[in-house]
Amino acid sequence: MKTSMGVTVFSVCLFAAACVAAPPVNPGGPGHLPPPAPTGFDNASNGLTDDATHQVDQGQFDEFEEISDGLGPLYNAQSCRECHQNPVSGGPSQVLELRVGHKGHDGVFENPEIPINGGAEVIKGRSLVNQRAIGPNGAFPTTDIQERVPDSENIRTFRISVNLLGDGFVEAVDDSTLIELSKKQCKETHGRICGLALYVPVVESPGTTRIGRFGWKDQHASLLSFSGDAYLNEMGITNALFPDEVTSLCNTVSEPNNKPEADGLADIDHFTRFVRATKAPARDARQAATPAARQGEALFARIGCEICHVPTLVTAAAGTVVNGGKFAIPEALGDKSFHPYSDYLLHDVGTGDGIAIAMEEHYGKKMYQIKWKNLSLENHHSSANKLRTAPLWGVRTHAMLMHDGASLTFREAILRHRGEASDVTRHFEQLSQADQQAIVEFLKSL
Repeated sequence: MKTSMGVTVFSVCLFAAACVAAPPVNPGGPGHLPPPAPTGFDNASNGLTDDATHQVDQGQFDEFEEISDGLGPLYNAQSCRECHQNPVSGGPSQVLELRVGHKGHDGVFENPEIPINGGAEVIKGRSLVNQRAIGPNGAFPTTDIQERVPDSENIRTFRISVNLLGDGFVEAVDDSTLIELSKKQCKETHGRICGLALYVPVVESPGTTRIGRFGWKDQHASLLSFSGDAYLNEMGITNALFPDEVTSLCNTVSEPNNKPEADGLADIDHFTRFVRATKAPARDARQAATPAARQGEALFARIGCEICHVPTLVTAAAGTVVNGGKFAIPEALGDKSFHPYSDYLLHDVGTGDGIAIAMEEHYGKKMYQIKWKNLSLENHHSSANKLRTAPLWGVRTHAMLMHDGASLTFREAILRHRGEASDVTRHFEQLSQADQQAIVEFLKSL
């Protein structure tokens, strides 16, 4: 089950009323817009694999795990689909994960210490607190492994599960595209909006980093890294990338729990290939064609929402090698235009939860033994109040908005935005009720 819970946070990085629509970020140059990425909520392949292979991969994604598979003992769900299924496998859901921590004496966020089994063991190195626990009680009748948050961990938040549909195209965006977006928005807003392009470890290629784009904190750039992280931290199943259990208690399955099968692929390989082959979320064409939605789209651009919610991105050319040489972008994903309404950068829009990226949780217990190129621990630690600009594609399928799911209407979500978004939130408030509603009607088309 893919980690990083979060549905399209409504990161409306709004700026100024005079802003014009942001042009597509397009490495092909002016006048060149590559073919569009396939869209649809039909769980058919985007062309990366044939549909039969895609269905096999989806079967692995949907499969419920058992203790004999390595499930737990600490976990949040039994399958990827549990947290990614609305409206189809790979979409978001309303499942919330719990993250906590505290500030140290220097005022910097620190990961929690969660005692289990009567304090005999303490879970460290993670901000995630698993809400479920399971064990073979016959073998461990007196072991209490449920995590419970102590009073000392007073920074607390929920994060809602993210959409994965279309993320193969996101993975195929070149780092330089995201870096240039960051530079451009910072320059054009005179420093008021400056997204952070964060270098993160590519776990399958030790020493390699890439610009993060997956998860609420942009903690991963590789879908394979993302899958391995989730398999361990959300389902408790160790794998080739994350071979170390969160706890040694109640462990009855050999390590790593998941190994390659007869086809040479482990579960995380199937999960990754499934996500890479998903179509991008489809827009509601009927709603998009209404006069109100068309007016709202123009207003969305005019008041500056598109500075961060970039409508169109373009993937790198087919054959481009990424993720430290571990993945060559295939024809199905290369040189495609797609419409995520995100810059995939980290911003402080006043909704941050104060929880920084937990390095060992997301990159493995041995991550500090590796020299990672371009890795800035300072940038990672400073991410506490920053969140990824939520992609708005498919947002009409979400009943709960923002990283914490606390906003239930589009208008509520917009008005929560402060910090870098303050200027544009103010301009939204200055619009007439009819114009505000037009923006909402536009969002209903996404």
